[in-house]
Amino acid sequence: MTTVFNDPTQFAQEMLSGFCRLHADTVQPVTGGCVRATETPEGKVAVVIGGGSGHYPAFAGWVGPGMADGAVVGNVFASPSAQQVHAVAKAAQRGGGVFLSYGNYAGDVLNFNLAQERLNAEGIPTRTVVVADDITSASAEERHKRRGTTGDLVVFKIAGAAAEAGYDLDGVVEVAQRANDATYSFAVAFAGCTLPGDPDPLFTVPKGRMGVGMGVHGEPGIAEEDVLPAADLARMLVEKVLTERPDGARRAAVLVNGLGGTKYEEMFVLWNDIAPLLEDAGVEIVAPEVGELITSLDMAGVSLTLFWLDEELERLWVAPAQTPAFRRGSAITTTRRDPAAIEDATAVTYPEATTESQASARALLAIGQRVAAALHEHETELGKLDSIAGDGDHGRGMTNGADAALKALTEAVEAGAGAASALAAAGDAWGDRAGGTSGALWGAGLRAAAGALADDSAVTGAQVRTAVRAALEHILSYGKAERGDKTLLDALIPFTEALEQDESELAQAWAAAAQVATTEADATADLTPRIGRARPLAERSIGHPDPGAISLALVMRTAAR
Repeated sequence: MTTVFNDPTQFAQEMLSGFCRLHADTVQPVTGGCVRATETPEGKVAVVIGGGSGHYPAFAGWVGPGMADGAVVGNVFASPSAQQVHAVAKAAQRGGGVFLSYGNYAGDVLNFNLAQERLNAEGIPTRTVVVADDITSASAEERHKRRGTTGDLVVFKIAGAAAEAGYDLDGVVEVAQRANDATYSFAVAFAGCTLPGDPDPLFTVPKGRMGVGMGVHGEPGIAEEDVLPAADLARMLVEKVLTERPDGARRAAVLVNGLGGTKYEEMFVLWNDIAPLLEDAGVEIVAPEVGELITSLDMAGVSLTLFWLDEELERLWVAPAQTPAFRRGSAITTTRRDPAAIEDATAVTYPEATTESQASARALLAIGQRVAAALHEHETELGKLDSIAGDGDHGRGMTNGADAALKALTEAVEAGAGAASALAAAGDAWGDRAGGTSGALWGAGLRAAAGALADDSAVTGAQVRTAVRAALEHILSYGKAERGDKTLLDALIPFTEALEQDESELAQAWAAAAQVATTEADATADLTPRIGRARPLAERSIGHPDPGAISLALVMRTAAR
């Protein structure tokens, strides 16, 4: 059980602060995570990794020479926001482009992709390799759907060593992808993990039993079996992972990982049985790792990873590294980076704006104030609606997002920002604080809408219509949903179409479109969810409208007023 904490909602932030305080010689905290505290050469590819907290030493523990230049740190078991990814990448980059890597989970994919798009638009070349090594989460034919587990360490180490050796961005991507394709993992769990402040574990395993093929957040495995003696467990792990041994593969890095509640002594016993089995199968073991490599708070369990090597990958695997949680080879000489230079990389500035655009920004602020008040008024009912087929956090997520957006709008207006910059700041803040897929999509939509506005002129009705369409298209490109899936799109699409088709004055057209959105949101009660978190409990949601569509219609009606 996780017992050492203050405010559970601040666990990730306090953890990161304590980690950076302890390892101040290696890492420095920045907005969204941490970066190297030591100098790196100009033109070097910046390797930026990340994911949710609760998995130490992933991800902050792997920042340092020979590995990552920065780590993005989300809340416990939650994806970091696109804004966090962007901020860490900006602080870490040195002119050679940014390489992003993370485990294959929907929230991480959405937010890292949003950040990558933004970085590329700003002229910072950015590429990604998504780690997908868990053999039980998808078939070999659908490797792209596999979860990222202990393979994170493999891919991050290879990418970091390549970047340290002077590879360009394309070269780092190529070897990292090759490492990902050569990595296979399999895990078992003996007991669930408990989030800070929660009295009960996320999942349970009956006494004397183990979950076979479990994910690092307690995702379902492929079976449940009796706990085995170490020798038999070793045989199961080895046989499972060897089922996908590439033709002709002989040399492999081998990783035995403890998920947090399994002690080192137990893993040493397991290794004593695993190593001979691999050797009997003709595997030449290279630089093995046994210990806590990627954990899940206090989950009891172990995993086995095989990383099949060629000559280049082996050279990069054994190359020196010097991080708080992973050290290899001889010491690397470093020079401390000027902390002020890192802080400047994340400073907020706004382009010069005309008085007309500043007036439009003040109008946006007034709308933001009304929207935040309306969402607080309806927070409880939105939460209850979401609890029917979800986890009941939609109301809180919407108020968190609106409050953060309002704060950002206020600061932008006080700094003299124009409409485009003010709305972009609001979108960033919403996506950063709201959490979940809905928050990410709202943030992305607002930022896309900001791109249709300007800082050198007042906002026009035509620009507003263009901005709404831009938001819709951006959400469609990332959300993987369509009309009829029982999501916010069932309100946003008809709203956009009605606004574009109504040629009357903007305020009148917006009000009419908001009523269309309200009617369509109410009509989602008859739909069955086909995507997202509500899909597994689809039957429960029939007869109840989608909370995302309802909240979107509420925002549009409030803006109309």
